[in-house]
Amino acid sequence: MAAETMATELLARAGPGAKDPAVEAAARALNNAYSNYLFIMCGAIGGAILLWKLMDSIIKYTRHIVCLNNDRQRYFAIASPWNASIKRHILYAPLFRKRHNREIQLSSAINVGTLPTRFQLVFLVAYFATNIAFCLVGVPFNETASEALDVLRKRSGWLSTLNMIPLFVFAGRNNPLIPLLNISFDTYNLLHRWFGRIVVIEAVIHTIAHIAKTNWAWNMVFAKPFYGWGAVATIAFLVLLIQSWSPIRHAFYETFKIIHILAAAASIVGLYMHLASGARDGFLSYCWIIIALWVADRGARILRIVYINIGRSRSRTVIEALPGNAIRVTMTLARPFRGRPGQHGYLYMPGVSLWQSHPFSISWFESTDDVSSDKLVSNQQERRAMQKMQIGFIIRARTGYTDNLYKRVAASPAGKMETTCFFEGPYGVKHPLDSYGTVVLFAGGVGVTHQVPYVKDLVAGYANGTVATRRILLVWTIQSPEHLEWIRPWMTEVLGMDKRRDVLRIMLFVSKPRSIKEIHSPSSTVQMFPGRPNIDTLMQMEQEQQVGAMAVTVCGPGTLSDEVRRVVRDRQHNTSIDFVEEAFSW
Repeated sequence: MAAETMATELLARAGPGAKDPAVEAAARALNNAYSNYLFIMCGAIGGAILLWKLMDSIIKYTRHIVCLNNDRQRYFAIASPWNASIKRHILYAPLFRKRHNREIQLSSAINVGTLPTRFQLVFLVAYFATNIAFCLVGVPFNETASEALDVLRKRSGWLSTLNMIPLFVFAGRNNPLIPLLNISFDTYNLLHRWFGRIVVIEAVIHTIAHIAKTNWAWNMVFAKPFYGWGAVATIAFLVLLIQSWSPIRHAFYETFKIIHILAAAASIVGLYMHLASGARDGFLSYCWIIIALWVADRGARILRIVYINIGRSRSRTVIEALPGNAIRVTMTLARPFRGRPGQHGYLYMPGVSLWQSHPFSISWFESTDDVSSDKLVSNQQERRAMQKMQIGFIIRARTGYTDNLYKRVAASPAGKMETTCFFEGPYGVKHPLDSYGTVVLFAGGVGVTHQVPYVKDLVAGYANGTVATRRILLVWTIQSPEHLEWIRPWMTEVLGMDKRRDVLRIMLFVSKPRSIKEIHSPSSTVQMFPGRPNIDTLMQMEQEQQVGAMAVTVCGPGTLSDEVRRVVRDRQHNTSIDFVEEAFSW
């Protein structure tokens, strides 16, 4: 702090336009100090989350081992008062009373996005306030306007460049913080948007302060390459800010992605040339880090695509149209990967869209024989080596990419077609449920694709004695019974698994049945009801029969997710309940 105080005093004593080396060194020292504080702040928060996640993993692992042969698990069903309060009021709490994942729509055509959670907002406000403070502390407002603007110009430019590092980290699909901190890409997407706004605000302050210092001589932009390239970067930032506004982003998503990438590239080029032409070597190191992050992510994505899809043969893709404007995509990959529940991937279909890729939950994965190979196998080991991986997706037609794809498949003979498709992935955080005695999975519509792999994994684990789970309830809300066709082949396999009846119950709710005759329950463990589920009543029934700790997961429309979140929060002090929400906001 003493060094910072001395730097501030030297800046204050410097006369207008002073270029004293000691003053310049003091300014750099102060900027370095504040940038270090930002890194320390982010590192401390990341370290705290890492420690918390590590402790949580140890607890779950211990519970898993202890409960493998324990059918009651009474100790782990008891709620910890302090832990329940933290989850209810901080970790699971929406910003206000209930709304979080339900999108805010001003009209049927204007969507302004979702609200952050309480915990997310605290971090964003703290980081935003820290940037404001660092922009203003040490600025000699009691001196001439020229002096104050000069310090403000340098500080805001420094911070804007610095904040681009986490901005690009959060944007990457291969963000190393996702597996390290086990925080979803959806959360990093939220942070990416807000860090981007901070970068743009600081860049605009930097530009305006520079122009104001020259008595608003706007033509100075054309005087030197240093100024011109700075203007290019600032304009690119503003384009990014405007076109990423939620209503525009949602209305023209495919166009948004292309413009976003081009504008981001323009901002990096403009920033690099601005710094290089101004001999700002200290800043250039940050610029190289930004470039390296972007190139590394793009390179990793290309390597994933090449490795997974190209081997002895290419990946093969079959698409079939389903009722309810949906399609089933079945891919036989050239090379396998380690499949686990909760993963998602990006699909590239050049025949539908040359550059676009969209994320979809992996609904099913299994090994399959390579029918294209004519090699004879003599034992089981050779057969396994020859097997390929088959994965499945369910895609609901919306607009743009998915709508075009559905129309093309529906128009094909028999509603089925084979096409060229490339899979990029798998991605996703780990949410293992094998240490919970009771698991309740809520799904709305196509959100069931996220839950099916968990159901399969837990039922298999129960039969093999490798999970602590003793009760599984899948609650799926659909608009019409014909939507059952989406996952029929996969659920048929699940329902035929060993000991399935001992552990799994399925409750289907049809919100818009054409007739009451459509509602019929195949068995006591697979039941169908008209209308929507009463989440509160279902959770009360499950808690009365709860075995061990309970995990409640949800994947579906924002209204369903928010209602499940509310009920779980309200029941935190009754028994031990953890909540997992799968969402992808764009």
